[in-house]
Amino acid sequence: MRRTTLAAVALVCGITCVGGVASAGTAFAAPDPSPTATAPAVPGTPGDPAAQPPEGEQATPGALEEVRKEIEKLYHRASVATDAYNAAEEKAERQSKEVARLGRAITTGQDRLDLLRHRAGATAREQYRSGGIPQGAQFLLTDDPRLFLDNANRFQRGQHAAKGLMAELRTTQEKLEKDRAAASARWKKLETHRKAEAKAKKEIKKQISAAEKLESRLAAEERERLRKLEEAAQRRAQSAWVDSGILDAISGKASAAGKKALEYAGEQIGKPYAWGAEGPGSYDCSGLTSQAWAAAGVPIPRTSQEQWRQLERVPIREMRPGDLIIYHDDASHVGMYVGDGTIVHAPRPGRDITLAGAGTMTILGVVRPDA
Repeated sequence: MRRTTLAAVALVCGITCVGGVASAGTAFAAPDPSPTATAPAVPGTPGDPAAQPPEGEQATPGALEEVRKEIEKLYHRASVATDAYNAAEEKAERQSKEVARLGRAITTGQDRLDLLRHRAGATAREQYRSGGIPQGAQFLLTDDPRLFLDNANRFQRGQHAAKGLMAELRTTQEKLEKDRAAASARWKKLETHRKAEAKAKKEIKKQISAAEKLESRLAAEERERLRKLEEAAQRRAQSAWVDSGILDAISGKASAAGKKALEYAGEQIGKPYAWGAEGPGSYDCSGLTSQAWAAAGVPIPRTSQEQWRQLERVPIREMRPGDLIIYHDDASHVGMYVGDGTIVHAPRPGRDITLAGAGTMTILGVVRPDA
């Protein structure tokens, strides 16, 4: 199955890269279902009769559609929380590295400060032993004019060195204090990001658990009907997008880096979705796109929201294979455009990386990593 899907990616990529366009319907028929557009709020919660039938009873088509929407909503919330988790983790990692760097700087600064203090102490002890008159100044008390001039030059250099020592001592002390203050501030930020990470992680598990619990109450036959409802909703959304004529205007060719990113993403098809994952065994949506472009030599932000915020935006009509399509008003999902109206993406928990119609979810916009 995975080889077949990989072959489909290679075929679509090959057609697109030479400027050809195959049937959008054909491209969408092969993949497993992916999330649909965010559904409007529906009455009831996973435990309410409005959202699901009592155990042992068959759900009516209308009730099952409500269940589908509720599950979709729960997984969307999990996706939003996943983006928050990834962002907090990324920030925590940066802060951790900065704390470690400052720790090394503090250690080096303290060693240097100790050395300078030792040298300053040695100078002070020498002055004490000579009755408060530096040895260089005592040399000036000679009756020999040439020796006097020589000692005067030596004394001047010694005084300059002493001033330099004290200046370096003060500078080192000030820098050490600044580094310690910075390390303390960074540590507080690190703790804040770790707390945000833990909170997001808890929210992810809560939403996924609710969705899985809701789906588990359905009989096997109903779960199959639910899957067909998901597929039907995706087909409707994709058909509406294709019927708009948008594909007639899209003819861009993948860049060299885009081809490499697509190749990487295609090789991951069939691997499971896992929130917070960046490979190699599993990925979440932005983990897949960020790693694919990293493999192409183009580092991009880790989360879909930051990809939307930081990368250059291009009109949908001008997108080309390798570009990233950002979904939903909150930029909580991302897929990589393959061509012919198709994306490769990591859909949600319980699903594998797959091909899907680019119009099966609500498109927020398109960004280009290698603009």
